[in-house]
Amino acid sequence: MAAVFAAVACGGGGTQSAGSVKVMATWTGAEQASFMAVMKPFTDQTGITIAYEASRDQDALLTTRVASGNPPDLAAAPSPTLLTKFATQGKVKALNNVVDMTALSSEVSKTWIDLGEPTGDGKLYQVYSWVSLKGLIWYDPKNFQAKGYNVPNSWDSLLQLQQTIKGGGTTPWCIGLESGAASGWPGSDWVKEIVLSQSGPSVYDAWWKGKQKWSSPEIKLAWQTWGQILGANDANVYGGAKSMAATNFADAGTPLFQTPPKCYMHNQASFITSFFQSANPSVVAGTDYNFFPLPDINSQFTGAHVVAGDAWSMFNDTPQAEKMIKYLTTADAQAIWVKRGGKISPNNKVPLDDYPDALSKSTAQILVKTQIGKYDAGDLMPADMKNAYWGAVLKFAANQGQLDSILANLDSIQAKAYTS
Repeated sequence: MAAVFAAVACGGGGTQSAGSVKVMATWTGAEQASFMAVMKPFTDQTGITIAYEASRDQDALLTTRVASGNPPDLAAAPSPTLLTKFATQGKVKALNNVVDMTALSSEVSKTWIDLGEPTGDGKLYQVYSWVSLKGLIWYDPKNFQAKGYNVPNSWDSLLQLQQTIKGGGTTPWCIGLESGAASGWPGSDWVKEIVLSQSGPSVYDAWWKGKQKWSSPEIKLAWQTWGQILGANDANVYGGAKSMAATNFADAGTPLFQTPPKCYMHNQASFITSFFQSANPSVVAGTDYNFFPLPDINSQFTGAHVVAGDAWSMFNDTPQAEKMIKYLTTADAQAIWVKRGGKISPNNKVPLDDYPDALSKSTAQILVKTQIGKYDAGDLMPADMKNAYWGAVLKFAANQGQLDSILANLDSIQAKAYTS
């Protein structure tokens, strides 16, 4: 468990006496720098400083802090389930009288407000500052053109393309599963995206709610379909199983840009562009990297996309924390990270022109036009289930032949995780 602390310096508009806000989130590196850039105008205008703490193992750290009576003032979590648990326990504050509900209702879709009211009592416990679109296949257009590869427009043509790439002597896919305590989650994205596109929203919802067994034909088929992507003995992935397990998700796309490329496609959410740029400062969006949405598997569920977001909750209702969470719901605050790249705003007041390139603008438009949008299933599962899911991904990537025992174990955990 690694913690990174930082403080935003006071600007000309305020003084230290204005107080501070203790904030916990998962952002490190380039993402942390972008968050600090978002908060600089806030500090400049109010004098309120931000004491920031980051941890990839947020479930454990935040749970420990709350249990010991020492929570942060505000926390941003990629897993709304964790914050929902605290809401049901009365550990976080309702935000209805903190944020401008009229403005919020007019500026974000009802989906995001509904997600922020998880207890069903009409109280808003979470607000979303930035969101991401999953299931985007990144590639280098120059490399595709040099090889004569066409962007696939169907699942069958995607499988044909990966076979063509492999036949040319290069592995088709870049995949990295390492993420500290959260290792495995990038592979879990593959499975959930396949479940939604292959079996539809009803199965998807029943699954994350614990009402559909992991060993059911639909969920097993999704894992087997991901196995088609990985190939026998992971032969379709650069470096194979060992490399997947050892490569951090932030670095997994780098082989796309090597000469010659070590792989040609990389499945990751819209946020990955900031990592492309930080690792390869000379690459240009649209020229050196582009994307196509993961093709539909079942035409009955055309236009289905998995989405995720950064949910905020308030643990300590201080004047400083109230001002900060109000600020984070505004288009002005959200646009700062949008302009830096790697994030999409759920606020419809953020102009499309604020997106730094045609790719991010296109991503935002896809999100707005998504016909079947479902929140990240893993993030909605209880913590024990989610952690087991991520661990199962690592086991499957290491040995696909273990699938039946992997799913049986997940069934066993599922039977307990939803009752605790």
